[in-house]
Amino acid sequence: MPRTPYIAANWKMNKTVAEAAEFIDALLPRIAATQHDVVVCPPFTALHEVVERRRGTAVRVAAQNMHFEESGAFTGEVSAPMLVELDVEAVVLGHSERRQFFGETDEALAKKVPAALAADLEPILCVGESEAARDAGQTDEVLERQLRADLAEVADEDVAKVVVAYEPIWAIGTGKVATPEQAQEACAFIRDVLRARGAAADDVRILYGGSVKPGNAAELLALPDVDGALVGGAALVAEDFAAIVEAA
Repeated sequence: MPRTPYIAANWKMNKTVAEAAEFIDALLPRIAATQHDVVVCPPFTALHEVVERRRGTAVRVAAQNMHFEESGAFTGEVSAPMLVELDVEAVVLGHSERRQFFGETDEALAKKVPAALAADLEPILCVGESEAARDAGQTDEVLERQLRADLAEVADEDVAKVVVAYEPIWAIGTGKVATPEQAQEACAFIRDVLRARGAAADDVRILYGGSVKPGNAAELLALPDVDGALVGGAALVAEDFAAIVEAA
């Protein structure tokens, strides 16, 4: 079976509740006919509003982070049960900004990914190398290390429930975009790593993230091992995000 394209909008720390409502109302009629998986990742404050406004549509909702514990003395954190209570269906884990600015570790992700799966949340696991690592020829080494560590506690038969987003750090918010050859090479390598551990790698959706825009989306999304996109800046404008969905 072909893998269903998966297009996710990561709003990061953007959009008030009112702005989120305006975006969803503008997006829904533009993508009403899509057969793709479309996911919107609002900030925590807008999750409820987006969940309610997309009811009865194909749009799904993901949080941008979560803690691996169900509850406890973790000020400022949100747990999987709290997200499930809101009817959130997925969660972004290990985004490079979480790793770079907030100390997210592979050890924490090794707990977060199975915690999300246990709560029936779809993990969108982000992996990717820095510009220094790519220049040093260490892209494969970094990706394999992250995948092995972050999925260490996930059973092989459950790996296909994880969406993997390849996000080269040097292409996030910089305007730089991996060439189609670079994106395909990295995503194919990710699939090979998953296959080597016995997972149903051909069922895993692998996304590309890093300055995806309406103008380059079609070329990137046509690659054989790129099954979708995790979109940042272009996901803040409903017309632009809809155009990327249509390009898949």
